[in-house]
Amino acid sequence: MRAVDVMTEKVVTATPEMTVEEAATLMINHRVSAVPVVDGDERLLGIVTEGDLLRRVETATERQRSHWSEWYSSSSRLAAEYVKSHSRRLADIMSHDVVSVLDSTTLVEIADLIETRRIKRVPVVRDGKLIGIVSRADFLKLLVSNAGGNAGGAADETNDRSIHRRLLAELRNRLWANPNPSDIVVADGIVHLWGIVGSEEERKALRVAAENTPGVGGVHDHTISGPLRPGPLYPVF
Repeated sequence: MRAVDVMTEKVVTATPEMTVEEAATLMINHRVSAVPVVDGDERLLGIVTEGDLLRRVETATERQRSHWSEWYSSSSRLAAEYVKSHSRRLADIMSHDVVSVLDSTTLVEIADLIETRRIKRVPVVRDGKLIGIVSRADFLKLLVSNAGGNAGGAADETNDRSIHRRLLAELRNRLWANPNPSDIVVADGIVHLWGIVGSEEERKALRVAAENTPGVGGVHDHTISGPLRPGPLYPVF
């Protein structure tokens, strides 16, 4: 499997001109721990994580150094720490060295990146433009979905992709559905439904749509009930 098969397409993004407060609000409202920063053409410029907002003057958590420590720290380092804790613009605090992958990158390669770089997610790009994101949670969904089954051969994988594509097309034609491709995992003909549903009727409708998809051998419902989080301010997909 590759990044395109498991990535979350509806990514919440920010722009360099946004303020730190606006970025924090995005993370809280959309229940995410990071937001990629893109330009007007949706090209990936950087990323802002919860860790980037940990040492802030607003929360009185900016780094405190002793005079002795300051004496042995370079002026450039001290200045950079000041910018990180005091600047209000994302352009000043975002991480520019973003680890990203192509949509064709294999899951093995992505797992290696996440492990060796000690990161929680990787943006997925195509021609320099952000098209999705793969996080640790996507691997957990896949793990649960494949539990108890075999690894599957090329033929099974092709069939699973066809089921995923047909079910996603059906849901995208329904006003009651707001499907996130990464919330639909197909393993050996079994559809696993994830994500948040707004009502029992929506949960039942999702199950019926999956059951009626040609090639489906069963449906496992992992969805949870709750208020649907608002859509991204910058829908890039």
